[in-house]
Amino acid sequence: MSENLTAEEPELLWRPDPDRVGATKIAAFRAWLRTERDLDLPDYPALWQWSVDDLAGFWGAFAEFAGVRFHDRPAAVLEDERMPGTRWFPGATLNYAEHALRGGEGKGDNDIAVIFAREDGFETTLTHGQLRAEVGAARAGLVELGVRRGDRVAALVPNSPEALIAFLAAASLGATWSSCSPDFGARAVSDRFTQIEPTVLIAVNGYVYNGRKFDTRSTVDELRRGIPSLKATVLVDYLGTGGELADTVDWRALLDRNAGAAPEFEPVPFDHPLWVLYSSGTTGLPKGIVQGHGGIVLEHLKALALHCDLGPGERFFWFTTTGWMMWNFLISGLMAGSTIVLFDGNPAHPDLGALWRLAERHRITFFGTSAPYIQSCLKRDLKPAREHDLAALRALGSTGAPLSPEGFRWIMDEVGDVQIASVSGGTDLCTAFVGAAPEVPVWLGEISCRMLGAAVDSFDEAGEPVSDEVGELVITKPMPSMPVSFWNDPDGTRLREAYFETFPGVWRHGDWIRITPRGSCVIYGRSDSTLNRGGVRMGTSEFYRVVEGFDEVLDSLVIDTSGAGGGDGELLCFLVLAKGIALEDVEPRLRTELRAQLSPRHVPNQFVAVADVPRTLNGKKCEVPVKKILTGTPADRAVSREALSNPEALRPFEELARHRS
Repeated sequence: MSENLTAEEPELLWRPDPDRVGATKIAAFRAWLRTERDLDLPDYPALWQWSVDDLAGFWGAFAEFAGVRFHDRPAAVLEDERMPGTRWFPGATLNYAEHALRGGEGKGDNDIAVIFAREDGFETTLTHGQLRAEVGAARAGLVELGVRRGDRVAALVPNSPEALIAFLAAASLGATWSSCSPDFGARAVSDRFTQIEPTVLIAVNGYVYNGRKFDTRSTVDELRRGIPSLKATVLVDYLGTGGELADTVDWRALLDRNAGAAPEFEPVPFDHPLWVLYSSGTTGLPKGIVQGHGGIVLEHLKALALHCDLGPGERFFWFTTTGWMMWNFLISGLMAGSTIVLFDGNPAHPDLGALWRLAERHRITFFGTSAPYIQSCLKRDLKPAREHDLAALRALGSTGAPLSPEGFRWIMDEVGDVQIASVSGGTDLCTAFVGAAPEVPVWLGEISCRMLGAAVDSFDEAGEPVSDEVGELVITKPMPSMPVSFWNDPDGTRLREAYFETFPGVWRHGDWIRITPRGSCVIYGRSDSTLNRGGVRMGTSEFYRVVEGFDEVLDSLVIDTSGAGGGDGELLCFLVLAKGIALEDVEPRLRTELRAQLSPRHVPNQFVAVADVPRTLNGKKCEVPVKKILTGTPADRAVSREALSNPEALRPFEELARHRS
């Protein structure tokens, strides 16, 4: 993007309390660096700059400060800074599960490690001692079923204690984990799991969502018939209905048989595969993204302890499913010593207040959600602070899409004087690379800072850094949690094509970003779905901010067909309208507002009312696939329907494409 979007400094929404800052872990780390490394880094900009200028110094110091447990000591912190291909902590061995289960060691055995709540009212807790005992039994159970180091354990499970226990058991063995949410269709799950050839499948017999119960046994049966590598299928009676399935192993019986087995931790190399996450898979088989034990331990400990300031006494929640990387991030809260709060169900059932009631009931201190959820609360005029006791809440995290300035304002007005931790990152790294820190202010509409150890920059088309201008979001130096590999990509070709083809040796993430002189950031949406009108380019998030600011608009999708199939193309805006609202009721005002807020070039050629916006299984708007459909690509080549949460939403776009051809 070539235009300069600089503006005067935005409103300061939140300022750190100096007394609280002095007690944070990031302040303790700075003091430790002064004592142990003779480094005087007086503020966050200085700390960040050092962390990216001296990667080995930063990550080596943090590993020591955080008490990372190496069984074999590393020969170095970092071989070199090349991307891709560098090796972190060569020679080191460790285990993720050992770090996750150390939270209650000693006198904290009876402290609560996990709080679980389901939308139907079922709730339970696990102490640190109970969690370790369950993981020990599950580990022994997996060994009984033939799982060994390097094998894969696949799981069709909701965000529940069983999922957490099974994952930690697999990780403790050095087996590789992969999970999907049970609301994924059988084809979508199969597309993911068959690639990795799991030894054991763990699955629930059903799940609850939006006030209904769903039986998943037919999906489980279909899956195990289609995965020849399976030695066993373990069935969890998640709904307590006793729903059985022939030739499966009962989860509870497996753990009871192995009760009393102590948890053990297989020391594995730093880059040993911990889990396989997946790309959205909208245009083919989902890519299996492999991350290593050590990279995730380091990266998540840094993000959760230093940036989120989590530790003992904190209660950490993020709304997620097991099919989204935020589940992996959430459960790592155990490594920081915090209590993690798991929720399974529809966050809007029986109403949008469900999660705020959860926050009140369990005294959540760090509440994480998505930007679309905040936007929904804003549109419904929810007032959580008036209706609930949120006195324990000190920070609110948001991700999944850019958080609009109106979303920032709503949080301050209706949730309270909390730190807004708007973050952005991705499945690719299983972390955030821009976000918040307890000593950095929050400005209206801006992500507060670049994360420590994350060399994030903004590049123009020539690959040159730009300051306070919108450009391609790039990472110029390696991060520990960058993928070890893609699954079934032995020579790394697909990995290089995905991130390093545009700017050799530099990670191109695929977002537009502006980095301000304050060090804060603004994300403008995906760079491959830019609105390019008359040479003026704009990110889709700016467009959505205007359109979805109308109460009559529930959701929207904007598509610029320029640059596809020749010609200038059109700008098309698809609207999901509130009940009882006709397109002619809102279109004239939308045109006026878009002309005033953006530019005359960014007023759509056509508005179209649709019932739904196509979204991936993880809730992302399908801008690029829809653009391909509208410019002549057959739908089945443009997008894999199994990768969508609502494939029926494609029909209006297919019909429009036929009429336009």
